Amino acid sequence: MQNDRVLNLLHLHFIVFIWGFTAVLGKLISIDSLPLVWIRMGMATIFIAVYIFIAKFSLKVSKKTFLWLLGGGVVVALHWVTFFLAIKVSTVSVALAMMSTGAFFTALMEPFWYKRKIIGYEIFFGVMVIAGLYLIFKVETEYVYGMVIALISAFLAAVFSLINGKLVQNHKPSVISFYELGVGMVFLSVVLMFKGDFNIALLTLPQLDWMYLVVLALICTAYAFIASVKIMRVLTPYTVMLTTNLEPVYGILLAWLIFGSEEKMKPMFYVGALIILSTVIANGILKQRANIKKRVPKI
Repeated sequence: MQNDRVLNLLHLHFIVFIWGFTAVLGKLISIDSLPLVWIRMGMATIFIAVYIFIAKFSLKVSKKTFLWLLGGGVVVALHWVTFFLAIKVSTVSVALAMMSTGAFFTALMEPFWYKRKIIGYEIFFGVMVIAGLYLIFKVETEYVYGMVIALISAFLAAVFSLINGKLVQNHKPSVISFYELGVGMVFLSVVLMFKGDFNIALLTLPQLDWMYLVVLALICTAYAFIASVKIMRVLTPYTVMLTTNLEPVYGILLAWLIFGSEEKMKPMFYVGALIILSTVIANGILKQRANIKKRVPKI
């Protein structure tokens, strides 16, 4: 059982590395965030549908489950749109630093989601995260809009993690992914229609964009999406969100290699980001110790 958990944790780290590369792809793709996510979700839905057909999985779910899947689909669509928007109006580094607050949002919501008491140190860590955010906002004033959008995206990611934490207990990851990505694509289609942008021009893209989008949809979405949901059968939503906070580290390093000086921030930016990341890790360690103590039988 312990080996299974270690293997899933290593697999999760690989997925998080892929997600870090997702941010870089978002910067490289020339189109706006809304059509980008619409194409990404559409292509990923097709890839997953083919996988389900080959595997001969049933798509039958209860009405209650379908309503949760509807909510999850809308949430993940909004999460990705705000995430890529934040990257395009700021930088990969800024967007990913803000995304590391996702575990903080998860910690805030878990007591209400699982109906448990708020732990004292969670409040302290919350103050530390706010302090880290304050430093970043203070020194990188030109990217305030992108930071706010990225924080909204981080909150939506936390909500999405909690929803899937429940769904994955009784349903196949590929089926969950198919419904949520499909719902997200339909939702964004409606948004594009209302904006008057739902036309053939959405698919008229440069060849390089299509290449990036295939990688984004097949590897960074279809594969990573199914695998991350499957991992949640073994790992808790908080552990998943905690590990996901290494995404800024992987993503920022990749961005430095690819974009160079464009991704270099002021020193206090990294201090603030380090405070947020350290706080989230410390919170996770304390929670893990508490879980171990609960499992140890009293003599």
